[in-house]
Order: sequence, then structure tokens, then C-alpha cells
Amino acid sequence: MRIVSLLPSATEIVCALGLIDELVGVTHECDWPPEVVGLPVMTRSVNDLEHASSRKIHRLVERSVHGGSSLYALDEAAMAAAEPDLILTQELCTVCAVGYREVNEVARRIDAEIAVVSLEPTSLEGILNTIATVGAMTDAEDEAVDVVGGLRERLGRVEARVTERRAAGRTPPRIVGLEWLDPPFAVGHWVPEQIRRAGAWDLLGAEGERSIETSWDAVRDVDPEMLVLMPCGFHLDDGLAAWRETPRPAAWRELSAVRAGQVYLVDGSAYFSRPGPRVIDGVELLAELFDPEGSAGIAPFASWTRVE
Repeated sequence: MRIVSLLPSATEIVCALGLIDELVGVTHECDWPPEVVGLPVMTRSVNDLEHASSRKIHRLVERSVHGGSSLYALDEAAMAAAEPDLILTQELCTVCAVGYREVNEVARRIDAEIAVVSLEPTSLEGILNTIATVGAMTDAEDEAVDVVGGLRERLGRVEARVTERRAAGRTPPRIVGLEWLDPPFAVGHWVPEQIRRAGAWDLLGAEGERSIETSWDAVRDVDPEMLVLMPCGFHLDDGLAAWRETPRPAAWRELSAVRAGQVYLVDGSAYFSRPGPRVIDGVELLAELFDPEGSAGIAPFASWTRVE
């Protein structure tokens, strides 16, 4: 089977199922596993984001969020040259990836027999079901069962440890997760669930719902014990650059999290933005942040840093 993945998360799923040799096209943002770098690229940035400053990217994303436009375009010629049997795409976010309607129209022009599958998880269970769906579409059902089973085991170990620590008297920290910095956006979809299963309570996000624009006044009103910054689509270095350019609100030093030195920036792109296998790595990362004593050493290497 010839597979084109128009989502970094779908690329990760296809590779986790052992099907990297069947990938004939990916997006310009697909960077995991490293072996996919160099495969034919089917998309490009509309605004040359690769050479833009973090501040400019913030402005472009904000404009796209409010205008409903995408930051990315599909290369129809490259798609035709790839001759795919299966295209994996999405409808969940019109900003961060090429939309299903455009992909479907291009696929129909190339060959009416191409299967176009939209992956739309909004929860951890939905992400695991997505892995099973890709397995079924690619004759890799057994591999999908193994991958999902392994992820469930890891999640279960984290939850068991959280329950054990809570029974011993540890109070879940009150946190705010932000998946965009300027303006701040409260986390949504599967991220509040990641936070809960890792042992904390998010005060502004809603499980299974879209992320929503909030304000630093709202953050101040709930006054979290910890702030976790996970800018969507940004790896750790890019996130740090964006945070350095983000104006601090007037009452920044009054926040309990700031006074306690409990403000963290994490690799949003790898472990939170992409609904693929590494969301479980994200749960492990958060468990270590929320309870360093009880979950030391389980976060992926170089996946988070403390910021001011």
C-alpha cells in the first residue's frame, strides 16, 4: 500500500505500526521518527513560517485562528506523483493542517479510487482508537493491537502511581496549561485529560472541547500553583524563543506559580499537539512535573524546562 500522511501524528502512527516503507508522502512538519525526514513532502507553509520569528508566527497563527484559514497549502503535483492508495488527513483544526475538504477534492482530481481517511480524536481513548483505525486501513491490525496494548500499560502504570500517592496524602496540584502564549489559550481536546491522568487538575481547560482563548486576568483569578506552557506546534527551543518574546502581564509576579518557581515550558509539538502515540510520553512528562518525588525519571529526555 502507498500511504500519504498529511499529519505528523498520522506519520508517527504509521511508523509505530511498522509501515514506514509504505509511506510515500509526508508533511513538511513531519520530523518523527527521524527516518521520515527526506521522504517526499506534500505540503508547504503559506507564509514561510520556517524563516519567521516566533513573534511573527504568533501573529500569523492568531490571524488564522480568528479568520478560519490554514497556515499550510497542499502540493497537488507532488501528491499526484506519489500515487497514493491511502491519504490520512484531518478535520479537527483548519489552522494547523490542510483541511479534509481540500484534500478530498485534490484526491478526486488525481484518482477517484484513492481512500481519504480523516482522523478526528478528541480524547486519549480516541487517539488509541485512531491507531486501531489506521491499523485496520493498512492490514496491520495485529501490530495496532500490540501498540495500543503497550500504550495502555504505560498509562495504567502512571495512573496507579498517582492513585497510590494520593492515597498516601499527596494533594493534586492546581494547574493551568496554556497551549498558546500571546494571546493565552487554555488547553483543550485530550490535553486536560493528560493533565488529570498525570495527577493534577487543570483550572481553565475542558476535556474533549476545543482550546479557547483566555486572558492573564483569568489565570490570575484562578491563581494556579503551577503553570505549564505548551505552545501548539512548538518544540522546546522554539517554545523558549516564543516565551522570551511574550510580554508578561502586569500581575505576573503576583501569581502563586511564579512566586513558587513553578512555571514550566514543555515540548508542545512532540507530546501534546499531535494526537499520536507520544501523548502517553506527555502524560509521563506531566507526572514527573507534578510529582518529582513519586515519578522521577519517567519524562522523555530534554522534554521540559523551568522558566521565569
